[in-house]
Amino acid sequence: MSGRGDDNHKVLDVRGLCTRFFTSAGVARAVDEVALSLQRGKTLGLVGESGCGKSVTALSIMRLVPDPPGRITSGEILLDGQDLASLSEKRMREIRGREVAMIFQEPMTSLNPVFTIGNQLIEAIRVHEDLSKSQARRLALEMLERVGIPNPAERLSNYPHQLSGGQQQRVMIAMAISLNPRLLIADEPTTALDVTVQAQILKLLDELRREFSIGILFITHDMAVIAQTADDVAVMYAGRIVETADVFSLFKAPRHPYTRLLFESIPTEKARGSRLRTIKGTVPPLTHLPRGCNFQKRCPLAIERCIEEDPTLREIAGGHLSACHRAEEVEELMR
Repeated sequence: MSGRGDDNHKVLDVRGLCTRFFTSAGVARAVDEVALSLQRGKTLGLVGESGCGKSVTALSIMRLVPDPPGRITSGEILLDGQDLASLSEKRMREIRGREVAMIFQEPMTSLNPVFTIGNQLIEAIRVHEDLSKSQARRLALEMLERVGIPNPAERLSNYPHQLSGGQQQRVMIAMAISLNPRLLIADEPTTALDVTVQAQILKLLDELRREFSIGILFITHDMAVIAQTADDVAVMYAGRIVETADVFSLFKAPRHPYTRLLFESIPTEKARGSRLRTIKGTVPPLTHLPRGCNFQKRCPLAIERCIEEDPTLREIAGGHLSACHRAEEVEELMR
């Protein structure tokens, strides 16, 4: 069942996903019992500090975790009901690009510098589609035009270094959507771009989501970007999801201290001229996570229970979930 005609269908349903890295320093719990769901035509924002496990979650969904040292140890990754975690590598190669695609923060790390843009686009299309070179070229031109590349026919003969950073990212987006995937994973796709180009790319992704009814998993550390792009949000800390809600509920009343502190670190007009609040400390090593709550040593609301007991992700109100023993008190205590 594809469900592509059903707007309420879960295109992605991740259940109990665990990814470990087996290193000389110990076993790193990079992704720990993660659960995510994303509906067709919607955007799910996955947000958190660098090192919290966001990108490893994306690589796990794509089945691209380097082995060794990494390995998915348990869980399900359901794409339209099909468990990607159980598929052979041969089958996954067929799915990548056609059914699930990914764009990265640095397009130059994904584009081959010794081949033209046209060569790379056409080859990516022909790997999955039984098209002649001329047919694939027409589709490549159509996609470049759709993502706003000027003079697309001329750009086909350009090499990546001949394009600006924003144009390179548009090429990567064109490549990602050329086969009309069900799921697009965008891993910090605008971080390396200036603010004007960033806004253009975010607008483009939103237009493509609406036009093609693609489910987008948007990964970022920037809460302001989440506010612009996401329908729903999952907040990640030290390999775990600590809060999930629709974007309006999350911004109105965050129910985890970490989420609240992320909001307080956002520059605002009201705070102009004053020092931004920071989150004290750093993310704990994933090889040596503390007993109890992973956030306890940085949390202003930590109590004895937080040190002794690991909080579970639980519903607070109307689909709003939080992994905090004091979730009901966060809004009042952190005003």
